[in-house]
Amino acid sequence: MEKVVVMGAGSWGTALAILLAEKGNEVTLWEYQNEKAVTIEKERENKVFLPGSKFPDTLHVTSKTEGLLEGAKYVIFSVPSQVLRGVIGNLSPQIKGDTILVNTAKGLEVSTGLRMSEVMKDEILGKFHKNIVALSGPTHAEEVANKLPTTILAAGVEEKAKEVQELFNTNNFRVYIGKDIIGVEVGGAVKNCLAIAAGICDGLGYGDNTKAALITRGLAEIGRFGKSLGADEKTFTGLSGIGDLIVTCASQHSRNRHVGEKLGQGMSLEAILDEMVMVAEGVPTVKAVYEKAQELKVSMPILEAVYKTIYENANARKMVEELMVRNLKEEFY
Repeated sequence: MEKVVVMGAGSWGTALAILLAEKGNEVTLWEYQNEKAVTIEKERENKVFLPGSKFPDTLHVTSKTEGLLEGAKYVIFSVPSQVLRGVIGNLSPQIKGDTILVNTAKGLEVSTGLRMSEVMKDEILGKFHKNIVALSGPTHAEEVANKLPTTILAAGVEEKAKEVQELFNTNNFRVYIGKDIIGVEVGGAVKNCLAIAAGICDGLGYGDNTKAALITRGLAEIGRFGKSLGADEKTFTGLSGIGDLIVTCASQHSRNRHVGEKLGQGMSLEAILDEMVMVAEGVPTVKAVYEKAQELKVSMPILEAVYKTIYENANARKMVEELMVRNLKEEFY
C-alpha cells in the first residue's frame, strides 16, 4: 500500500483517486474549498463532478495543505493548467527527493507559454525535476469510473514512468510508458484547442468529412508545433497524439468540443462558460499556443482560426471558409 495525494477534486482527479484507492492505496483527495471537501467526504461521492461513483474506505477528502504530503510517495496534480503553478508552489516546501510528481493537466501556461512540467520545475526550483511524470491520453473520467477499457501514457524518466505505470495499471486501465514528455504535453495541450474547432464544426452543422479533415490537418499542426519545441514526432501517432485528439474531438463528454459547438451555434463565449460547471482547458490554451506559434513562426491555420473566433469575435463560418480557400499545396511539407 502506498500513500497517495491527489490534488484537485474535479472529475478526473476524483476518478483517479477512486482507481488508486480501489487498488488498496491510502489516498487523500484535495479539494480547495473546505465546504465542498466536507460535503464530498460526508457523502462519500463527488455528486457534482462524478455522480454515482462511490468512494472506497481508503479514500478521504480534505481542503488542508499543512502537512498534506507527509509520508506520501506520489502526488497527482489534477488541477486546471492555469492554477497549477500556485498549487505546486504552495506545496513545494513539502516535496522530498523520493516524491514522484504526476501531472494530468493539459495546457500551456498563458502568462509564460511554458509546458506543465516546466511550470512544475519552476516552482520546485529545479529540485527533483527528474521525478516529474506526465500522465496523458484518450481518457474520459466518466468512462474510467465505469471501468470501461482505457489506455493512457506515462511519460518521463524511464525509472519514474515505470513506477507510475505500476501504480495506476489495472485490468481496465492499461498504462504505457514513454520518454517524450515534451510531445506528450504538446499533444495534450493542442488537442483541446482543436476540439473547440471540432465543436464549432458540429455547431455549424458540418458532417463527418469535415471532422475527419479537421482531425487529420489538426494533427499536422500538432506535429509542426511539437517539433519546433523539441518533441519526437512519433509521439503524435500514439495515445497522447492522435488517440487523445480523436476522443476529444468526437466525444459528447468533451468540455472543449461542447464550447466549440455552442460557439458554432452563435452563443457568446461568456455565456457558454457561465453555464459550465467544469473547466474547458482549451479556451486559455488557445491563446497560449497561438502566441507561442507566432513567436516560433509555426504555421497553425486551424488554431489561428479558433483564436480569432474566441478572442477577436470573428465569424466562425467565415473562418472555415477562409481555411478552405487558402493557397493549394502538397499534403506533406
